[in-house]
Amino acid sequence: MSNTLELAKDLIGRASVTPEDAGCQALMQQRLQAIGFTAEDLPFGEVKNFWARRGNSAPLVVFAGHTDVVPTGPLEDWTSDPFQPEIRDGMLYGRGAADMKGSLAAMITACETFTEAHPDHQGSIGFLITSDEEGPSINGTVKVVQHLVENGVQIDMCLVGEPSSTRQLGDMVKNGRRGSLNGKLTVHGKQGHVAYPHLAVNPIHLAAPALAELAAIEWDQGNDHFPPTSFQVSNIHSGTGAENVVPGELQAMFNLRYSTELTEQQIRERVCEVLDSHGLNYNIDWRLSGEPFLTPEGELLDAAQRAIREVAAIETELSTSGGTSDGRFIAPTGAQVLELGPVNATIHQVNECVAVESLDRLSDIYTVMLRNLLT
Repeated sequence: MSNTLELAKDLIGRASVTPEDAGCQALMQQRLQAIGFTAEDLPFGEVKNFWARRGNSAPLVVFAGHTDVVPTGPLEDWTSDPFQPEIRDGMLYGRGAADMKGSLAAMITACETFTEAHPDHQGSIGFLITSDEEGPSINGTVKVVQHLVENGVQIDMCLVGEPSSTRQLGDMVKNGRRGSLNGKLTVHGKQGHVAYPHLAVNPIHLAAPALAELAAIEWDQGNDHFPPTSFQVSNIHSGTGAENVVPGELQAMFNLRYSTELTEQQIRERVCEVLDSHGLNYNIDWRLSGEPFLTPEGELLDAAQRAIREVAAIETELSTSGGTSDGRFIAPTGAQVLELGPVNATIHQVNECVAVESLDRLSDIYTVMLRNLLT
């Protein structure tokens, strides 16, 4: 059994459902300290985080990731225990295999391989690890980044181990992400009897045309790096549960995944213009999950493309698709940020799995990237 596979199995075997860490970070720190890293625990609230570093000079190349995983779902739907890693037909099964304990294992073994070959490498290597990526993301990476900035630590390049590949390892890397803006809309009406609608104000009837208009808007056409902005209603709730009562209010939750063609403020203003045009009595609670970011051509992207070409013998595709990641908290510091990890076909699903042979190749890609950047 390879070192990467063995470590991945050890990490998967720890039931670290967000925000739990279940000892994963202690195991990682132990391996890193053995090869010359200094490690610092940075807990915030109930969330465990750590920062580790080897070297004191620039450039600082950081591996970022999370030890927490999403809940398993119905255990009876799994072919094997999600926290008892099992290999079947060349695939490693278990919760977190692809998202992202396989990547964490590959990061560790890549650093072990690289530092053994280059004990006096240039620059520095860092690890920024949280147990809050799959949760509310309040006390995780965002707090660690704030701590690092306050202490004068400048991350130059950051490699996030999120599962970026689609069909085979390395066929896609994420060099940016769309912004994500959430809104919780409350439309106020007047409760009454359905038989006397003139004495009531139905917020469902009032809100429906406005939501339909928001959903039909062409917010932008995207650009060379981002698809067009999208508006999606994710939840609607109204009513008392009775058939004969006009509800007094409606609540709707919505999300916009937006490109660099728009700003958060522009979106807010456009949404309110539409709602105002329908004469609604409403209020909105806004929550910004992250602003869009893009890592252009540069040292990090070049190192990744060269490493994938050398190890996997393919050309990688650049993408900003998908959801958000903790890269959104790191990019605003001025760091180049790239996401590179295994195939994402089974992430968050029952019977999550990753190809066994891809784990060693991912470790090799990370190793070559370190060689390209720090020698």
